[in-house]
Amino acid sequence: MNQDPTRPEGVDLEALAELLAASGQYRVLRRLGPHAAQAAEAGETVRQGLMVDVETTGLDPVRDEIIELAMTPFSYTTTGRVLSVGESFQGLREPSRPIPPEITALTGIDDALVAGRTIDPAEVSAFAAPAALVVAHNAAFDRKFLERFCEVFTTKAWACSMSQVDWKAEGYEGTKLAYLAAGCGFFHDGHRAVHDCLAAVEILARTHPGSGRTGLAQLLEQARTPSVRIWAENSPFELKDVLKSRGYRWNADGVGGPRAWYVDVAETARDAELAFLQAEIYRGEIDLATRRIDAYDRFSERC
Repeated sequence: MNQDPTRPEGVDLEALAELLAASGQYRVLRRLGPHAAQAAEAGETVRQGLMVDVETTGLDPVRDEIIELAMTPFSYTTTGRVLSVGESFQGLREPSRPIPPEITALTGIDDALVAGRTIDPAEVSAFAAPAALVVAHNAAFDRKFLERFCEVFTTKAWACSMSQVDWKAEGYEGTKLAYLAAGCGFFHDGHRAVHDCLAAVEILARTHPGSGRTGLAQLLEQARTPSVRIWAENSPFELKDVLKSRGYRWNADGVGGPRAWYVDVAETARDAELAFLQAEIYRGEIDLATRRIDAYDRFSERC
C-alpha cells in the first residue's frame, strides 16, 4: 500500500530525479534532510560549534529586538569536517512593540505567533556554553543582537559563513543562503531561524568545486587569522570615494571607534596600507589608530 500520498504508486522519484539531472536539461533541487553523521578519525581534534540565527524587528541592535532565536550545535574537526549535527534550540519572543508588517511578510512571524512568548537568557547561556566557536550567516548582524541579549556571546570566538568563505571563487553567484543552498543542490524553508541554521551548517559541511575544500575548512582558516583595523581619521572629504573604492567603510555612529573611515586588513598588509594612506590620502606623515582583531572581537560592537 502506498503510504505517501505525494508519491505515485510504484514510482521511484529519486531515480527520476537522477534521470532528469543526467539529461543536462534540468537541475534538480532536493529538500534538505538530516546530516549524515561521521566518526572522527584517529588523531583528529574535535570541537563543538554552534550555528545561530536571529529574526528581529529591524536592523538596529539598539532599538530593535529579537523575535526568534535558533541555535544548532554541531561537532567538527579542527581540519574542517562537520561530524554530526545536534538537536536545535528554537524560541520565539514577544517584543515590546508590534512587529512591522514588512518583517512579518519576510519571516511569517506576526504578533499573534509571539504573543506571551519569551526566551530565557539563562537557558540560552547554558545551551551555548559548550561551543568553542559560534557561527552565523552574517555574523556582523547576529552578534550585535545576541551580545545585547545574553552575555555568553561576548565570551565566544565568532565566525561568519557569509563573509569568511570566498563563495565567488567557489563558483557561486551570491552569498545569500538561498543562492548557496541552490548551488549545493538543495532547498529549505528560508527566513525561519532553525531552518536557516541547518542549511548554513550543511553548506559548510559540503566540499566545494573551486578549492576542493569544505566551507568549514575555509571558514576556520579565516577565523584563526588575526586582522588589523586601521582608522583613517580626519581624512580629506574629497577623497572619500577613493577610500570607499578600496574597501573602507564609514563608522557613522562612532560605535567601537571614531566617526571615520576604516578598513580591516591582514596583519601582513598593515604597513603597506599605512603607506598607501600616507602617500595617497594624507600626502604626508601620519599617526593613525590601529587595532588587532581576532575571532573573540570580530563582528562585535566592541570593535
